[in-house]
Amino acid sequence: MTDTKRVPLDALHRQAGAKMGPFAGWQMPIQYPAGLKAEHLHTREAASLFDVSHMGQLRVTAADGRPTTLHSQLEAALPVDFGGWAENHQKYSFLLNSAGGIEDDLMVTRLDDGTQGEVRIVTNAGNREQDLHWLRFRCPKLEFEWIDEVLVALQGPAAEAVLEVLDPRAAELSFMQTATLDLLGAQCFVSRSGYTGEDGFEISIPVEQAEAVVMRLLENPAVAWAGLGARDTLRLEAGLPLHGNDISARSTPVEAGLAFAIPKSRRTEGAKAGGFPGAETILRQLAEGPRRRLVGLVSHESIPIRAHAPIVDADDNTVGAVSSGTVSPTLGHPITLAWIDRVALDRAAVSPLRAVVRDRRPSVQVTPLPFVPKRYKR
Repeated sequence: MTDTKRVPLDALHRQAGAKMGPFAGWQMPIQYPAGLKAEHLHTREAASLFDVSHMGQLRVTAADGRPTTLHSQLEAALPVDFGGWAENHQKYSFLLNSAGGIEDDLMVTRLDDGTQGEVRIVTNAGNREQDLHWLRFRCPKLEFEWIDEVLVALQGPAAEAVLEVLDPRAAELSFMQTATLDLLGAQCFVSRSGYTGEDGFEISIPVEQAEAVVMRLLENPAVAWAGLGARDTLRLEAGLPLHGNDISARSTPVEAGLAFAIPKSRRTEGAKAGGFPGAETILRQLAEGPRRRLVGLVSHESIPIRAHAPIVDADDNTVGAVSSGTVSPTLGHPITLAWIDRVALDRAAVSPLRAVVRDRRPSVQVTPLPFVPKRYKR
């Protein structure tokens, strides 16, 4: 694909021997010479550096400069509540359509209000322009500006020790807190978050200073590059859905097991009940339960189960399908996220489930998520 964009650190990835490939309109490092499994396990044991500069970073402010306008407009567009939301904290949320479907899942940060107030939103790469269109339509009193910076994720149990060498304040952050850190003189917006289930940070770096900061991080023997392949297997072990695979405009947060991100105040009987796109569907599903669910399935048979594999019951009736699947590098057996009819889930104890993999039918069992415990610093 010759029309794909290149991230600012493209040359560094190629010098490191990365296998590059197209993803969401960008040429991205898929894996490095060590290979996906080695990168995955290194993240679990030490710290890996992922380039995620393809993600969209938006700065959001009110045209009239008033935080109350900023917050009220976003509360009408998203199922969020700024009441009680501490400054410099990040939350997971959604851009929903009128049927409650997830047009995109977002990371939203409330910054220090100051005299005007500012919110940062991180969007998925393939949804950047669509998200901006929806937000501008739903929030006509707000101003949106793309933040053109390098975004890297430092993930793994050694991440804190690595980053605090450059700025000791990194160690003061807990999960989903944010701060502006001084990294080699670069003012970097940092959140203690990530998409791997491990402790770590996402670091937004001005482009002109990014190579120096990244090279310094890589000088630490605990740190190695990792690509999107390992990021995918890590997020799957953590039970984290991928938009476009596991969740989409045709699935709701309730169906996907993500209702924790709908504040109590936006639910029925809450102080700010409803009032966001898709609220009618979301509130009904919260009360009645959804007709299908996104669940974790494991198999202890040595047959890889990939996305789109049908799931059948004991009578060979199709009751669902796999949305993401891999052989877990940590656990050594197949794991999947799959959409399953609620009736089949209720009957799974008496009508065991199986995956259809060509002419084979490996058994699968519903299991609580995550597959591998998360290790966030709370």
